[in-house]
Amino acid sequence: MDIKCIALDLDRTTLNAQGRLSDGNRKALSHAIEQGVHIVIASGRSFHTLPKDVLSVPGIEYAITSNGAAIYNIPTGKCLHEYKMTKTSVSDILAVSSSYPVALEAFINGTAYAEADYVSNPAGFGAAPQAIPYIQDTRNPIHQMPVFLRRHQEQIDSIDVVVGNPLTKEEIWTKLAQTSKDIYITSSVSQLIEISHKDAGKHSGLRFIRDYLHLTPEQTAAFGDGDNDVDLLNAAGIGIAMENASPKCKAAADAVTLHHNLDGVAWGIRHILHIK
Repeated sequence: MDIKCIALDLDRTTLNAQGRLSDGNRKALSHAIEQGVHIVIASGRSFHTLPKDVLSVPGIEYAITSNGAAIYNIPTGKCLHEYKMTKTSVSDILAVSSSYPVALEAFINGTAYAEADYVSNPAGFGAAPQAIPYIQDTRNPIHQMPVFLRRHQEQIDSIDVVVGNPLTKEEIWTKLAQTSKDIYITSSVSQLIEISHKDAGKHSGLRFIRDYLHLTPEQTAAFGDGDNDVDLLNAAGIGIAMENASPKCKAAADAVTLHHNLDGVAWGIRHILHIK
């Protein structure tokens, strides 16, 4: 197995329950880099919200962010490729979501913004307790989010609709899919509908990195846990799901590694990819 590039989801994959990079995973990543393997972040997070724990690992050069809407060179901070949402799709999202008790957040040029009510009380919109510090530390609170989004409609990487009720989430998702034909819709956690340009997606970002580094699909691997990782795992030569992954993610995987709290990425690198 000649793996030259490993794409890593962050939350509930590479990071533990405290949102940190364990010593075991750090050592495995560093060793893989020493062996000439390109380690690529592949996250739903925006560029400026990526954790220092991962960015500080020497040799990690690339980041697929905002579910593939923007790909960055980490050392320089340069955006190598991006897909901005269309004006029409932004209008469609605002029109559909306006009829529901939801919150909106958006990533614009790598920076995260969210409705002030959501930032002050993430749990009220369905956020898990462990996610609250991350949300409040990384989101710039905005009053009148629809007005803000219309003002920046040509600069938007992606938009999240935050909805706590699963039936409402399904209804909004269906309406968005029927209304707008130029969007890519996915979800990493139960309360989010994550929307970007139709040509985005983590899989699209992996294809860009693969071509950028002149690699074949068979030379790539990917780790993930959520539904938003399904296309990524399918695009990789070998897709690896975490033990804690969603059913859809596991179904898309070629192999399953240990739980994210048990250094599953490190275990997968050693025992599945055989990078010793």
